[in-house]
Amino acid sequence: MRAKAGDATGALTAYAGLLPHVLRLGGPDHHLTLSIRYNLAYWQGETGDAAGAVTAYAELLPDMLRVLGPDHPDTLTTRHDLAYWQGKARDR
Repeated sequence: MRAKAGDATGALTAYAGLLPHVLRLGGPDHHLTLSIRYNLAYWQGETGDAAGAVTAYAELLPDMLRVLGPDHPDTLTTRHDLAYWQGKARDR
């Protein structure tokens, strides 16, 4: 996997290419779709686009809340990472 090799841009590109296929097969509320969107937000931040990561996490969080609920570990992780990247975006 590109991410493990340290290729943040490659990981971002790979997840972006995968998303349309998973959306088509599983739909927007499928757990895998949410997971890919989460990874897209993460790798967007890791490529240096903290503001883009904030936007992506902010768009993802309402869907996580609706589909998984406020106490689900993935929802909590999304909240955490949104706050983290908000801090990073302000530091730039």
